[in-house]
Amino acid sequence: MSELALFGGKPAVTYVGTGKNDGTDMFKWPIITKEDEDAVLEVLRRGGMSGTDVTKEFEKEYCAWSGSKYALGTCNGTAALLAAMYGAGVGRGDEVICPSITYWASCTSALTLGATVVFADIDPMTLCLDPKKLEAKITNKTKAIMVVHYLSYPADMDEIMAIAKKHNVKVIEDVSHAQGGLYKGRKLGTIGDVAASSLMAGKSFAIGEAGILQTDNLEIYERAIGFGTYERFGADIQTDYLKPLVGLPLGGHKHRMHQLSSACGRVQLKYYDERCEEIRKAMNYFWDQLEGVPGIRAHRVDESTGSNMAGWYAAHGIYVPEELGGLSVTRFCEALRAEGAGVGPGCNLALHTHAVYNIADVYNDGKPTRIAFADKDVREMDKDLEVSENIGKRTYNIPWFKKFDKEIIDQYVNAFKKVCANYKELLADDPGDPEKLGGWHFFNHSAKKAN
Repeated sequence: MSELALFGGKPAVTYVGTGKNDGTDMFKWPIITKEDEDAVLEVLRRGGMSGTDVTKEFEKEYCAWSGSKYALGTCNGTAALLAAMYGAGVGRGDEVICPSITYWASCTSALTLGATVVFADIDPMTLCLDPKKLEAKITNKTKAIMVVHYLSYPADMDEIMAIAKKHNVKVIEDVSHAQGGLYKGRKLGTIGDVAASSLMAGKSFAIGEAGILQTDNLEIYERAIGFGTYERFGADIQTDYLKPLVGLPLGGHKHRMHQLSSACGRVQLKYYDERCEEIRKAMNYFWDQLEGVPGIRAHRVDESTGSNMAGWYAAHGIYVPEELGGLSVTRFCEALRAEGAGVGPGCNLALHTHAVYNIADVYNDGKPTRIAFADKDVREMDKDLEVSENIGKRTYNIPWFKKFDKEIIDQYVNAFKKVCANYKELLADDPGDPEKLGGWHFFNHSAKKAN
């Protein structure tokens, strides 16, 4: 009988979680304690859900923690990204450069503002925006570069900021995957002109359905307030051209953070760094044990540079099929699932291939929305995104450990080693990979079950 569980062998992983989010389960997240519950109940019982007092305290604490001068809580990460674009001055006819491999919220808000999205390719190992591919995408219409610290990996901010400065364009950091992460000793979200982050329940910094914007630029901050936070767009606004407009939201949006989320956020923030340190200890141990195993590479930053992977949100690995006889990542993951290591192939699908960015006339302009106010057909610039179009066949999600338990992690390590060592048995019935691998939306946040 084969060693592989797929062919009747004994599965390598026997761990069964508790299902509790109290810190005892290897995968359950976020960790919720009585302190979180009491904070939320205090707001609920006094009817303060739609106020701003708790949110303002959360924003102050977030600034002290992150190192930013200003922070603005929003109802979700998408709203924070939209407000960041508006704050940075993105408007009709402008271009926003964004990696094609990301969640749609990173860039789709540009269409709401009448701007267009220009997609740039990613680096095949970091999975972040490739600086070498960036400068060719900049035109006289470029207003901002959206940098996504994808799957917690810090993008190459030195190179990106140098290019942005050379061409006088704003940099927006999407930190939704990497809250609290470091790039050469600097907190992600404090390097660009403005940053935005999702704080929804599946993220590593999870406080509910919420988002947050951060910046050191007063004008950007006040523009973001004016765009969708009407009750705070008042007499204390300092930007001169905004003063005559106070009282109503400029964009007609209501982006206020719900105070059940901000109450939870204040508690989560107190323990977030130490919990992330535990996650990183577990995830680095996992990859350390797999160093040198053919067919797989760690998707992780070198921490000796002063950078780190934050809470290692939606952890993935890099697949090298040529080292395993061309075995498809689909078959590879099927064998791992049989071992009890619930993984799935692919990552986000390349956004530039979606109909929204090609044919959708969202606002009835008589032409595709992406080019409705553009001076050229930017879809022609999508032809050199080869890495983005094929990266699904070279990526897969891995277990996202929240606790360092060597015995349990070793079970998953052994599952990967077993499948890689016996890959030849999998080649005979390998169906190959489908044309597209991954999805437009969410990952399996626990990585305990298959995608």
